[in-house]
Order: sequence, then C-alpha cells, then structure tokens
Amino acid sequence: MLRTIGRRLLLLIPTLFGLTVLLFFWVRALPGGPAAALLGERATPEAIERINEAYGFNRPLPEQYITWLGKLLQGDFGNSIETRRPVLEEFVNRFPATVELAIISLIIAVGIGVPLGYWAARNHGRLIDHLSVTGSLIGITIPVFFLAFMLKYVFAVQLGWLPSTGRQDREIDATHVTGFFVLDGLLTGELDASINAIVHLLLPALALATIPLAIIVRITRASVLEVVNADYVRTGRAKGVSTQVIRNRFVLRNAMLPVVTTIGLQAGLLISGAVLTETVFAFPGIGAFLAGAIFARDFPVLQAFVLFIAISYALINLLVDISYSFIDPRVRIQ
Repeated sequence: MLRTIGRRLLLLIPTLFGLTVLLFFWVRALPGGPAAALLGERATPEAIERINEAYGFNRPLPEQYITWLGKLLQGDFGNSIETRRPVLEEFVNRFPATVELAIISLIIAVGIGVPLGYWAARNHGRLIDHLSVTGSLIGITIPVFFLAFMLKYVFAVQLGWLPSTGRQDREIDATHVTGFFVLDGLLTGELDASINAIVHLLLPALALATIPLAIIVRITRASVLEVVNADYVRTGRAKGVSTQVIRNRFVLRNAMLPVVTTIGLQAGLLISGAVLTETVFAFPGIGAFLAGAIFARDFPVLQAFVLFIAISYALINLLVDISYSFIDPRVRIQ
C-alpha cells in the first residue's frame, strides 16, 4: 500500500511540472503579451514598458520560467493585481469556505445518489426506476446558475427559510480556529455556530450538488444492473447464498468501483465548479474570488487557481486509487 502511494506521488512531479510549463507559456502567448492583457484599455507603450520591467517580462523566456518556477517552489505565487496582497494568502483565507461547500455538496450527492441509483436498479422497469432516470436527466440539463437563482428566490426571498448570502450570521460571535466554520464550532463547543454555518451552506450546496447527484444516480444504476446479471451472481444464487450476502458482497461491492471513480471526478469538479454558485450566493470562497479575478485580468490569481485545481484532482485520484484496494482485493494483488 505504501509503495503504491509513493509511486503515485512520484508520478505527480512530472504532471505538475508539465502543467507549470503550459501555464507559463499560456500567459506569454496572450495577444499583445501579458503586459497588454493586464492593462487592457490602459495599454499604452509607456505602461506596457513599466509592467514588463516590473514583472520581468522583457527577460529571456527560459530565465523568466526558472525564476517563476523557483518562486512557486517557495510558495510565492505573486501578488494579486486587484488586491495587491499575496495570492497564497488570499487562497488560504478563502480555501476553507470552498472546501466546506464542496464537502457538504459531495455528502448530499453521494448520500442521495448511491442509494437512489441502487434502489432504481433493484426495481428495474418499475415506476421508481423511470422516475430516477427522468429526474437524473433533469438534474444534468438544468444549468447550475439558474438552479441557484431559483433556490435563492424560493427558499430565501419568498419563504425566508434559509439565508441567501454569507457563511454565518454576523450576530454570532463564533471562535474561528481553522477557518472551517462547521468544524470550528465543533472544536470550540459552539454548536450554535456550527448549525448556523450548515444552514448557510444548504442552498449553495444543493445547487452545486445537483449535477454530481444526477450523474452518480445514473452510474450507480447502470453499474448495479451490470453486476446483477453477472455469472458469479447467478452462480451464488444457484448455490443457495443468502440474498443479503449477494446484495452486499457480490452486487454492491463490485458495482462500487465505477461509482467510486465517478465520485472522485465529481469531487474535483465541485471545487472547480463553485465559481457560479459562490457568485450567486455571495459566498466568500475561492470561486467568488476567481470570478472577480477573471474580470480584473488578475493572471497571478488565475494561474494559482489552475495549479490548485490540478493538485486537487491529483490528490483525489490518489484517494480513489487507494479506495480501490479496499473495495476490490484483486487491486492489491496487482
């Protein structure tokens, strides 16, 4: 197990190195160069010259890349052009909010999607099966921003059941230790703060979880249907193996491999896809910060976000590979 983890971590090095090369040349390939892209309509020759001198864009490309990569390895992602603060500091401040939102969304998607997909497969051809397929199609086709606006309008504006913005009520004097508001309330014993943070997470999490939930339902249903008709399941039934054992050990466990892969991919998409959701609900996470950076042409922030997403995907894929060995012993043998 440790050897597998070590090998996977080593494979991250060339992957991330290649990504840094692509990022570096992407910024340099912008029309008019990075200085003109940063300045926009204010791109006069004098201003471009000042930016080139300040950021070193007028030096040879290999020298620029080595300097930039050296700063990255030291944790220096540059300063945000919009806020003038270090990009890493901005990410650290907003990272807990986005991760907290992604975790709650993933819990909703997996907690509802896997049982619903399994139940639909067990009732193949019946009403619940048709309803789950139709519901998953609707969930995939509805745009996230439209659903977010609808949820906000109905449950926050019209009914007033849930808050529409922020992470926590301003009236709550909560102690923030880690930046994860739900966890902080549990650690400090301030359960009211945790509950209030969860209430603020519900609407954006529901909006963000809709597409992953629909995909997980479909993948779980298809995987269970495929395993149910496998030879070893029929053989187990013929030998008199109990229905409970067949469902838990033969069907569900073997059907979970593609489902786990899908969950891993959706977990990465939840982090990268939080931009629209956080913008609609004024949620102070990385997504909302990135949306502002796009309009402000804040390329240090954009570069850092791409690297952050790449690292997140790589770590999630590592966790998926590790989970395979627990679900299927044949993976450990290989």
